[in-house]
Amino acid sequence: MRESKSATSVGERVGERRVRSTEEWLAYFQQNALQQREIPWQSNGVGASPAEMAPLRRSLQAWQLGETSDGRHLAASADRFAAATNDPAYRDVIDLFIREEQRHGALLGRILDDAGIPRRQADWGDTLFRRLRYSITDIEVWTTPVVMVEVLAMVYYNAIRRATGSPVLRAVCAQILADEVPHVWLQCERLAVLLRNRSRTRFRCTMVVHRVLFLAVMLLVWVGHHRALRAGGYTWPHYRRAAYAKMNRAWRRMDPQCYVWT
Repeated sequence: MRESKSATSVGERVGERRVRSTEEWLAYFQQNALQQREIPWQSNGVGASPAEMAPLRRSLQAWQLGETSDGRHLAASADRFAAATNDPAYRDVIDLFIREEQRHGALLGRILDDAGIPRRQADWGDTLFRRLRYSITDIEVWTTPVVMVEVLAMVYYNAIRRATGSPVLRAVCAQILADEVPHVWLQCERLAVLLRNRSRTRFRCTMVVHRVLFLAVMLLVWVGHHRALRAGGYTWPHYRRAAYAKMNRAWRRMDPQCYVWT
C-alpha cells in the first residue's frame, strides 16, 4: 500500500488513488466524532407542520429503527476479519462506524420525540434487512448490501431535507449526509481489498450479482419510502437515476484496478 508523503484528509485524491490504511480510517472516525454540526433544537417541536410531516412520519419511524442496531453481528464479523488479516485496528474502526450509525439513530429518535411521533419497535423492511445481515458471517457478503443501503440513504436523506422547511430536520439530514459519504468510501475500499486477487472474469460476475441485488434493494426502499421520497421531489425515474449515479461511483471505488497496489 503506498503511503503519501504528507497527511491528507479522508477522500482527498493525491496523485494516484490508494486504499487508506486502517489507521487512517481510525483517525478519521475519531476526528469526526469531535466535529459534529450544531443542531438548532427547538423547545417546542421541530418547526414543521403536521401536514408537512404526514408523508414523512412512517418513513422516519422505519429509518430511525434501522439506524439503531447494536452492531453485534457486524462486530463479530469484523473480529474474524481482523484476526484473519492481522489487522486488529479494523475492529476499532468498525466500532466507531457503529457508534456513528447509532448517533444517527439518536438524532432521528429525538426528531420523532420532539415532533410527537412515537418510535416504532418493528418494521418489515428493517426486519428483512436484519435477518439478511444476521445470516451472514462473511465480511464481503455482509459489506455488499451495506454499501447499497448507505448509497440509497444518501438519496433518502437528501429527499427528506428537500421535503421540509424545518431547520432541525434539515440540519440532522445534513449531518447524516456528511457522515454517509465516508461510510461508503470505507466499505468500497474494503471490498476493493477483498476483491484484489479475484480474476477479472470473476470480478465481472461479482458485479453482475451486485447489480441484481442493488435493483432489489432499490425497489424495496422505494416500496417502503416512496411517499417521503416523492415529498422530496423524487419520482421513480428521478430516484432511480440518482440511485444508479451514486451506486456507479461506488462500484468504481470497489474495483481493485482503480487503485495502486504495492
